[in-house]
Amino acid sequence: MDLKGRVHKFGDDINTDYIISGRYKFKTLDMKELAKHVMEDLDPDFYSKVKEGDFIVGGKNFGCGSSREQAPLAIINAGISAVIAKSFARIFYRNCINTGLPLIECDTDRIDEGDELEIDLHKGVLHNSTKGLDIPITPLPGVMLKILSDGGLVEHFKKYGTFKFD
Repeated sequence: MDLKGRVHKFGDDINTDYIISGRYKFKTLDMKELAKHVMEDLDPDFYSKVKEGDFIVGGKNFGCGSSREQAPLAIINAGISAVIAKSFARIFYRNCINTGLPLIECDTDRIDEGDELEIDLHKGVLHNSTKGLDIPITPLPGVMLKILSDGGLVEHFKKYGTFKFD
């Protein structure tokens, strides 16, 4: 699974209400509509700047807050291919894998707004093309890579009827 895109960078402790504000997540189940409001409390123009395949990059504790799946689903529907951060809130991490959104843990200090990145999830390599450097990433377990490649946990079960990891 290879990913390429441009960086949209945020800081530490980005909670799920910053990702998708509560004023929207209870009004509609239309993920395309929710996607238009991703990160808007931190950057009102975020949705208009995103191109298909781009990345959200954060610091520590990305995704803290509520456990609702609207946050990763809205990110996916905004066209973001992965979220990269130093660390993730536990339930957000699982919700992302379950919904098919790749998460990459690494040191994000040398990644800046607008940088172009290439990521090979199977090899565990993040290449910052803008700066010409490789950044080690925490590899995802094979089971999670399989779930992601199937499009999330529901799609995995539809395909196999059970957990299948070979």
